[in-house]
Amino acid sequence: MHSGMNSTLRTLPTLSGQQGLHVLKELITRRSVLDGLEAMSNDLGHVFQINLPMFQPVVLSGPKAARQIMVTERDQFLWRNENDPVTDLLRNGLLVVDGSQHDKFRGYMQPTLYRSRVQSHIPLMVANTDQITSTWGEDSVQDMLIEMRRMMLVILVSTLFRVDLLPDLDRLWKPILRILEYISPGLWLLKPGLLRSGYQDDIREMDDYLFNIIRKRRTHPIEGDDMLSDLVRREDMTDDLIRDQLLTMLIAGHDTSTALMVWSIYLLGKHPLAMQRAKGEVDRLLGQQVPTAECLAEMHFLDQVIKEALRLYPPIHAGNRLTRSKLQIQGCPIPEGTRMIFSIYLTHREERHWPKADQFIPERFERKSHQTYSPFSYLPFGGGPRNCIGAIYAQIEAKAVLARILQTFDLKLLSLRVTKYMGATLEPRPRVMVQVTRRR
Repeated sequence: MHSGMNSTLRTLPTLSGQQGLHVLKELITRRSVLDGLEAMSNDLGHVFQINLPMFQPVVLSGPKAARQIMVTERDQFLWRNENDPVTDLLRNGLLVVDGSQHDKFRGYMQPTLYRSRVQSHIPLMVANTDQITSTWGEDSVQDMLIEMRRMMLVILVSTLFRVDLLPDLDRLWKPILRILEYISPGLWLLKPGLLRSGYQDDIREMDDYLFNIIRKRRTHPIEGDDMLSDLVRREDMTDDLIRDQLLTMLIAGHDTSTALMVWSIYLLGKHPLAMQRAKGEVDRLLGQQVPTAECLAEMHFLDQVIKEALRLYPPIHAGNRLTRSKLQIQGCPIPEGTRMIFSIYLTHREERHWPKADQFIPERFERKSHQTYSPFSYLPFGGGPRNCIGAIYAQIEAKAVLARILQTFDLKLLSLRVTKYMGATLEPRPRVMVQVTRRR
């Protein structure tokens, strides 16, 4: 009997009928069901099921469920779901394989994401940031969702693959956006394996780019410890397997960082005192010098802003699993093959762990703060042995880029109202428009 078992079974609370249909409609059409799920969780608890004829996931939240699904009984859950388009897209990518295959790929890729290696990329991250912002006209209005995506794509490819993406960015822009749409919530939730036309050309365009840089690296190896070179040097990594890992990093890595950066800028723009404090910290520690690892380590308030943005709007707001066998969660029986959706968003909004949970309060992450929180109540990068492989990279990157932007520009937020959009990640929509003025 698994540790989640107990002798007293209880009926799994269900959401059905009109409520369930409303949730499904919001999920597929507007992709803004989070507030509704929060209300349902308040009524039904940390474990409940959406019970519709073709859509019956179990929704989980809270530290107790997180510990069970991510640590104590993680072997009872599968990450790979053959019916999901993300599996179809990434094939044998790190994110969608289980067991020894996952452990092998993670072991190959993890060293390139160690803190010391990531810190060595800070000068390049800053140079890429300057490269993108150099196109911002004086007092111009920029759509930060677009600009941060451009920036995160160029930074990821230049630092992890040692390739300059900028010459190919315009050509790949539409395929990348279409691929993100391909793996976002849609009608495939109702009809697994639903064939959708129009995406294969975009995936093929992305594949051509990736196979080309793999071939070039095999033909002309370079001295270095970037991820692409490391994978090419592995005798058991075919071009197909390397493509799967590169696409995983490219899509998942840039999209999560894009969301984090845009939400951080939005939150600072909505809270002028926090913006003033962040800029003051940057000015005091940097002056005119380029951001370094040592200076960034001293930027405690900027670190708090990023952590609070991740709490309020975790880019990966939910994790999907399949039960490998029947088990129990908090006394509720769960059949084998059930889709489990663990909500990081709901977990981050629990008042019991996060007083004034809906408010932007970066100071709650101060080291001297009296507030303590369970490790499993804060999960922007997941938890347990399969936590996000790029967690250190993402946080260093966000700090370096945000510090450089605040050092260089005054930002005035023009989009005061945005909505939470459940795409491949949790994004602010329709856009975050910001007036940018170069600081003298």
